[in-house]
Amino acid sequence: MADEPVTPESTADVPDKKEPATAQKHPSATSVPSPAALAGKGHHHIPSPASLSTKSPSTASPSADYSDDQISEAEKFGRVADDGTVYVKDGDAERPVGQFPDAETPQEALSLYARRFLDLKAKLDLFATRLETTAIKPHEIDESTTLLGEEVREPAVVGNLTALREQYDHLTTRAKERKDEMAAARKEAMAKAIAERTAIVERAEQLAQSLGSSTNWRQTADKFRELFEEWQQHQRTSVRIDKTDADALWKRFSSARTTFNQGRRKWAQERDAERSRAKAAKEQIIAEAESLKDSTQWGETSRRFNELMDRWKKAGRAGRTEDDALWARFREAADTFFNARQSDREQTSSSEHENLAKKEALLAQAEALVPVADEAAAKKARKSLADIQEKWDEIGYVPREDIRRIEGRLDAVDRQIKAVEEAAWKSADPEADARKSSFEQQLRDRLTELEAAITNESDPAVKAKLEAEKATKEQWLNAVR
Repeated sequence: MADEPVTPESTADVPDKKEPATAQKHPSATSVPSPAALAGKGHHHIPSPASLSTKSPSTASPSADYSDDQISEAEKFGRVADDGTVYVKDGDAERPVGQFPDAETPQEALSLYARRFLDLKAKLDLFATRLETTAIKPHEIDESTTLLGEEVREPAVVGNLTALREQYDHLTTRAKERKDEMAAARKEAMAKAIAERTAIVERAEQLAQSLGSSTNWRQTADKFRELFEEWQQHQRTSVRIDKTDADALWKRFSSARTTFNQGRRKWAQERDAERSRAKAAKEQIIAEAESLKDSTQWGETSRRFNELMDRWKKAGRAGRTEDDALWARFREAADTFFNARQSDREQTSSSEHENLAKKEALLAQAEALVPVADEAAAKKARKSLADIQEKWDEIGYVPREDIRRIEGRLDAVDRQIKAVEEAAWKSADPEADARKSSFEQQLRDRLTELEAAITNESDPAVKAKLEAEKATKEQWLNAVR
């Protein structure tokens, strides 16, 4: 049976026969309502006793289809006086319940009140059935018990009132038992909900306690986000927890998240400090490069520039924008020197062909270094290539028409090695992951805000706008993933 609001019944059935609009009152029963005064038109429905009371239990209207045996059994407890007054035997006494002076037969009047008795008994039966369902609520039990008690106190019906009241007494006893059962079930459900939410809190606390230098902040943030979503889902689907317990658990969960957020901020500050140190180191390298750019000591200065390049690679990352600007300055100084060196070499041509043969021999050695399969091989090849490049620089100039060809081939070797080095470097670059994690976190935080706003928004237009923004943010999040 569906769990529905409690509503008093007020609809009376219609008597079996058309009755006069007025009725004569018996002098001895002036306070008893006449069925004729309550009857409407029609023949197939009998007025419910509920129509005579100001309130009725929260049950559906019982059926008016009763067997002749049921009606006859109820009629045994009543009689009809000559003036049409209907009496019922109530315990050891007898009392009037109504008047039907225009009834064609006394049996018709008695049958009317017998059906009212069966209507009232059907309400008790229906309440008994509803008591055993999970849909009924404690306040409905109280309301139905109270209203039914009023109806069975002195009902205007004909039937076995003693048995009816015994049935009501049994129902009140069962109603109390049912409320106790529901209270126990509620207590058990509450304990289960507290245990489930406590488990979520403990997992959050374990995450907060495990933070350290090796923490993957992105993955940990995802885990905290999942725990928060699980917390919200539990709030929506579980039994409501008492405010004191709920507040205490939320305080623990919030404290664990605060510990994580503080740790992540500290890590971000340390990363920023590392970038500042990298920027300072590269600024120093640029200053040295600019002091060397006008040197004519070609071999020594070339080695110095190679050393500066090695230091540059070891300096770390200063951030993408900063690195691009710093590299442009360093490259400008290096180009100034190497362009000057090239110009000087172009002035000397006596041994260019001999130099070409030597460089082609070195080029063969360099090309034998590639391809390289991994970072270790790249380092070894880089070292050998550095030796080759040093010898290359010491040889001198070659014919101008051959410069691009052989330099290009040597650069190709360098690029192949460099590609492996850069791939290895990028795989260990924390900045790219940090940027992606930060953007992804922003998207997730905004999605959480949007979900809460959509849930609480009642304006359809505003809600539609929020849902559109949510769909866009989800597409972005999928792209980042």
